[in-house]
Amino acid sequence: MSENYRHIENNEVIHNLYYVSDKSHAQRLQHHVKMNSYKDLWIENPNIFSVLSTAENIDEARKKLYWYLNSREKQVLNDMDSLPFLQRTLILEAITVLKNIIAKSSEKESGVSNLGILYEMAHDRPVEVSRGFILEFTHLFKAVSGNAEVYRRSGDLDEGPDFSFKKGREAAFRRSETLDRITSSMEQFIRRYPSGLDADVIRDRQRNRHRILEYFRAGESDWEDYHWQLKHIVRNADILKELIDLTDEEETSIRLANKHRIPFGITPYYVSLMDKDSSRKRDHAVRAQVIPPLYYSQTVAKNRAVRSELFDFMGEHDTSPIQLVTRRYPQIAIMKPYNTCAQICVYCQRNWEINQVLDPHAYMRREAIDAALQWFEDHPAIQEVLITGGDPLVMSDKKIDYLLQSFAAIKHIQRIRIGTRLFVVMPQRFTANLVAILDRYHEFGKREVALATHFEHVWEITPEAVAAIKKVREKGIGIYNQAVFTLENSRRFELVALRRQLRLAGVDPYYTFNAKGKDETRDYRVPIARLLQERKEEARLMPGLDRTDEPVFNVPRLGKNHLRAGQDHQILAILPDGRRVYRFLPWEKNIKMTPCYTHKDVSIYNYLKMLEKRGENSGDYQSIWYYY
Repeated sequence: MSENYRHIENNEVIHNLYYVSDKSHAQRLQHHVKMNSYKDLWIENPNIFSVLSTAENIDEARKKLYWYLNSREKQVLNDMDSLPFLQRTLILEAITVLKNIIAKSSEKESGVSNLGILYEMAHDRPVEVSRGFILEFTHLFKAVSGNAEVYRRSGDLDEGPDFSFKKGREAAFRRSETLDRITSSMEQFIRRYPSGLDADVIRDRQRNRHRILEYFRAGESDWEDYHWQLKHIVRNADILKELIDLTDEEETSIRLANKHRIPFGITPYYVSLMDKDSSRKRDHAVRAQVIPPLYYSQTVAKNRAVRSELFDFMGEHDTSPIQLVTRRYPQIAIMKPYNTCAQICVYCQRNWEINQVLDPHAYMRREAIDAALQWFEDHPAIQEVLITGGDPLVMSDKKIDYLLQSFAAIKHIQRIRIGTRLFVVMPQRFTANLVAILDRYHEFGKREVALATHFEHVWEITPEAVAAIKKVREKGIGIYNQAVFTLENSRRFELVALRRQLRLAGVDPYYTFNAKGKDETRDYRVPIARLLQERKEEARLMPGLDRTDEPVFNVPRLGKNHLRAGQDHQILAILPDGRRVYRFLPWEKNIKMTPCYTHKDVSIYNYLKMLEKRGENSGDYQSIWYYY
C-alpha cells in the first residue's frame, strides 16, 4: 500500500492539512486550496482530498474512499472518551450519507456521479457546479471530520451556566435558568408573527370589510351570509385591484390565469385578511395562498391541455378503484363527491382537476355517488372515509346530509372525516343547521365525525374563524389541522406560532406536509432539511399538546412517509445545481415489495438566499445542512 494511505489504515484521522503523511502532497493541497474556489471544501477534510487527488481513476477513488469512511466509522464507534456522544452520532450519520452518495446504485438511480465530479475537482479539472453544491459537500465533509459545530460548547455566552455537572437543587436551578433563556429566545421570534386575533389587526380588517362591502353595495348582514360570500367570489384582477393594491406581477399573473381558464377565486372574507397595500409585509402567506406566482400561471397555461397527465402529482389515476374513490391505505379511502372549492389554493395537489371556482357541474352525478357508496358497502376493510374534493362543505345542507346519512348506514364505517378549508376562507358557512347535521351523525362510542382543515399561518386565525370552530367543538366534534410547509410559513418559529394559536382555538395540529415537488409550485417549496430542522429545533421545544402534528412527505401513488423516520428516506446525490436527490422507501413495510420513489428537492443554498431577501439572518439556520 502506498504511503499516502497508511494513515487511513492506521485510523489516524487528520484534521489539519499539515499532518498529511506525504510532504509533497501537503504542499500540493496548500497550492490547490490557494489557487481555486474549492478551498473550503478540501480544508474541511484533507483526507478526502488525499484520496481523490492521488487515485488514478474513479474506481480506485471509490475503493479508497470507502476504505477511509469505514476506517473513520470504526474509530468513531470505538472512541469512548474524546468525542461527545451527540457529536459521534452526527459523524456516523454523515458517513452513512456519504457512503450512500458514492455508491454505484445511487449514481444509476439519480443519474449523476458526485464522486466523478469531486474527482475532477480534486484533479484541477473544470466542472460546472453551483455554490450550493460546494456548500453541501463542504458541510458534509465537515460533519465527517467532526467539526460540524451543531451543538453548543459549554461556556458559550448564550448558553449560560452549565447545569450538567451539578447535582440536586443547584442543578435544577441552573437548568431552569437555561430554559427561561431558551423560552425568551423563542418568544422573540414568535412575536414577529402577528395573529389575526391581535387588536390592531382586528381593527384593520374591520376597515377592510367596510371597504369591500361598500364596493359591493352590501351591508353587515350580507357579510355574515355565506350565500352572499359565495355569490361575490372575486374571480378576476379588475375586481381584486379595486379592493386591494396589486403589484404589476400579481396583476399579470391573475390576468394570465383568467385568460387560460386556470381556476382562480377568493371569497370576500379572505380578501379582507389582506392588507390594502401590496408590500406583503404582514399578509404574505394569505396573498401567496391564492394569488398565483407568474411562473405558476405561465407553466400551467402552457400545459393546460394535458393537465390530467402532467399535474396529477400524487398519481390518483392509479389509485382509484372506482370513480370518485381513491385508496392508498388499508382501512381508509377517499370519497370526492364535489369537484370545486369556495376559493383555490395555488399549490393544492388536486387543483388540476378543477375547472373553475364554484363550477356549476362540480357536484358529481347521483349515479356515480351511489355507485361509490355501494363500493364502500362492499368493502368491510374500510373503516374510515375521508370526504374531500374540492371542499364538500360548499355543497348544500341537503346533499351533505344525504352523504353522511348514507355512510352512517354502513355498519363498518367507524369514522367520517370531512376535509374543508371553510374555517379559514368562509367561516360564515358554519350555520346552526350545518352544525346540527354534523352532530346528528357523531355518536360517542359508535361513530365519529371529524373535520380536517387547513390553516397555513397564524395571520389566518380570526375571531370569526374561532367562533366557527367553537360551534363545532361544542358538539364534541374534533377538528384537525393539516399545514403545508412552504416558504410562506417556514421562518424560525413561524409554524410554532400557528400551532400554539390553533390549540388555543380548539384545533389539533395533525400533519405538516412537505410542499409537493411540482415544478409549477417551485416558488413555495422548502428543503426537506428545513422541515426536519423545524421539528427538532423549534417544534420540539413546545409542550406536547402543541406539537401533535407529524411531518410527512406524500409519495405519489403510495401515500405519506414520516420524515422523522430515517429508515424511510435516503440521500442519493447532490445535483450540480445544489439540489439533494432523495430515495423514498414505501411505508408498506412487511406488506409487499414496492418500488421506491426518487425525489429532487429544493437547493438549501437557494432557500437560504430567499430567506435573506425577506430580511432573515441565514446564520440562524446554519444547522440545516446537517439534517439529512
